[in-house]
Amino acid sequence: MRVRSLLVGVVAAAAAALGVAAPGVAAAAEPPVTPFIVGGQPADQAYSFMASLQSGGQHFCGGSLIDPEWVVTAAHCVEGSSASEVSLRLGSTEWASGGEEAQAAEIIVHPDYGPTGTGDIALIKLDAPATSEPVAVADSAPAGTESRIMGWGQTCPESGGCGAPDELQQLDTQVVDAADCTGIDANTELCTDNPNGDSGACYGDSGGPQVVADGDGWKLIGATSRTGNNDPTCATGPSIYTSVPAYLDWIGETTGGAVAA
Repeated sequence: MRVRSLLVGVVAAAAAALGVAAPGVAAAAEPPVTPFIVGGQPADQAYSFMASLQSGGQHFCGGSLIDPEWVVTAAHCVEGSSASEVSLRLGSTEWASGGEEAQAAEIIVHPDYGPTGTGDIALIKLDAPATSEPVAVADSAPAGTESRIMGWGQTCPESGGCGAPDELQQLDTQVVDAADCTGIDANTELCTDNPNGDSGACYGDSGGPQVVADGDGWKLIGATSRTGNNDPTCATGPSIYTSVPAYLDWIGETTGGAVAA
């Protein structure tokens, strides 16, 4: 049985209500745990690299623009989806308006992604270069690194307890010791703190960025993957993020050097 991610349950429910297909979600799929920002606040700025992945005009996951032609996201967001199903909105604080619209041309899921939930990273090639400013990838993110997470995920902790916000949410947190998370690969994943014991990613935040401040800008360290305690209720423990720096060699090879390690 696949480890609980923070996406499918909410996407499938939303798709059923709206009469649209949920990309990569089988009709009888068991609901996994996908993250939304619980306990955060509305974004205090527009992030040029922030991507809303959409199908049928509805947000289902986040992502990060790392090159004018490439977006990085979680594998569980797009596994089984065709590129024609996935459109994107870049650089807006609202998933339904503003920013720049884009279309996926190709989806590449990491070959190591599997039932344990590790290897949860994928690349989306856009059908045309975006004009939005990409985010650079950091070299590393050791425990103690102060960071920010963001997304349009559910803002209440129970699955299906509330809808996704129209406005992008953000939360300041930090990377903690991998031992604080259950079922984590310390070499390729980041354990991310739950501030005050009631804040973190939730259903719908999957694939979205975890960033660190870099002067006046940001650098990417993570992509939202799953809960860090296997609890289907959000924000009861830490969250697990795929370490994007750990996959820089694969990203460089896959993008033909467009994003260099």
